[in-house]
Amino acid sequence: MKLKTFAAGALLAAASFSAFAGDQTITVVADGKTHGFLSVVDDGILSSGQDVITFDGLSKHQNYSISVSITGQLLTFNALTSNLNHTLGTATETNIPGFGTLKFFGVATNGVVPFVLQLNGTSEVGGNYSGTYTITAVPEPETYGMMLGGLALLGVVARRKAKKAA
Repeated sequence: MKLKTFAAGALLAAASFSAFAGDQTITVVADGKTHGFLSVVDDGILSSGQDVITFDGLSKHQNYSISVSITGQLLTFNALTSNLNHTLGTATETNIPGFGTLKFFGVATNGVVPFVLQLNGTSEVGGNYSGTYTITAVPEPETYGMMLGGLALLGVVARRKAKKAA
């Protein structure tokens, strides 16, 4: 049992740090935990004005919510065109030009996989960025219905027990 737990942990760790380039595919697990990714300075970050990061490995028959936060140095993100599955992000610049963040929160999908993050902008020599992402599976309405039905059944059983005891 401990070996399986260790193997699962190693797989998740490998998945969360498997991405190192501007254009990349990250194989993810919808575990609701925050994982990191980073770009490498010498890969030509935003060299053509765009980097594409694909979050792949999710089931096509499940609803997901994803949040991504990216911090960059010596580059400028274009918040009007950078998007996650066609949803625009929020860009924040610091008081130092070329240092800022780009955030996408709660972007949802109902079976359109993979999630595709398109980063548009310009980079200076030595520019880099890193980020974190969280992917959570969203329960389907049928799941909530089954849970409410089960709770109602428990309530009926508890009420019958209380009547018998009285």
